[in-house]
Amino acid sequence: MLLLETLRTAEDGTIPGPLLAELTALHASNRDFYALSGDFPDADDIRPEQVGAALSVELANPDVEVLLARAEDGSVVGGAITLARHPDPADPDPWIGLLLIHAGVQRQGHGRQLAALVEERFRRAGRTAVRLAVLDNNPGALVFWTSLGYEVVEHRRDRQLGRPCTVLRKTLRTRRPAARVAVLDPEGAVFLFQYVNDEVGAHWALPGGGLEADETPREGALRELREETGWTDLEPGAFLCTWEHDFTRAGIPVRQHEQIYVTRGPRREPVGGPLAAARAEEGILAWRWWSRRELAEAEEAVWPPELPRLLAEFQESETSEK
Repeated sequence: MLLLETLRTAEDGTIPGPLLAELTALHASNRDFYALSGDFPDADDIRPEQVGAALSVELANPDVEVLLARAEDGSVVGGAITLARHPDPADPDPWIGLLLIHAGVQRQGHGRQLAALVEERFRRAGRTAVRLAVLDNNPGALVFWTSLGYEVVEHRRDRQLGRPCTVLRKTLRTRRPAARVAVLDPEGAVFLFQYVNDEVGAHWALPGGGLEADETPREGALRELREETGWTDLEPGAFLCTWEHDFTRAGIPVRQHEQIYVTRGPRREPVGGPLAAARAEEGILAWRWWSRRELAEAEEAVWPPELPRLLAEFQESETSEK
């Protein structure tokens, strides 16, 4: 688990010696990157005074933040440089200017974790997207960032040295905890709603939705089930799975983290009246019971995609226990 902190200089603006030594070791360990970028005169001989001078230039910009990633033992194993506002007034997004992990601890997931921590800082600051530039002579970095959901938006030369680079952008989604319930009838059919969403289109999903403040997943699953179906005689039973997915809700891009439960009940229609209007507000178009065969052969989108297999395995495990 990495701990993120802001770099603090001494009163005279310098970086304390021991910390500067760690930062120099961090940069020097990434010799291959600096051989590509040309940021230092000699990638094989990166010196403390050079690292200190480079960071001083960055910190002179009030929109720049230098972040340190520390391991649990307190050692600096990574760092990032972020830019809250790009010099181009037409660019509304913050930027990740640099992200480094010490070569000695690379390929352990630290880069992904550091990127996620930086994104979360921007998200909490109310930013809705983040950009970065990858040098065209560094294809490995392009693979890394695209694997994290960054998308190419343009190709241009960087402002500092005119190097060819690829600009990438990622929408920062709001985390939304949620819960759903798979209601099975006596024959094993499952009840699904058909939802429609501007970003992901029409799809079939279980009754449920986002949790309210201080609500447990089971409490939220029960409330949502009653609100959407009107069935007050059912409660969430066995835990089935968790899954997460992206969509846009009320104009806000979200990443929804769902806990899914199973229960059994009679085959029936959802209650109408006021609930019908509430369902329409949630983008619910229709509902139906799906047999196991129909679900397995469905050509329409079903969420989660693994639902047919998960329910089949659940019901088979129930049978084997009897």
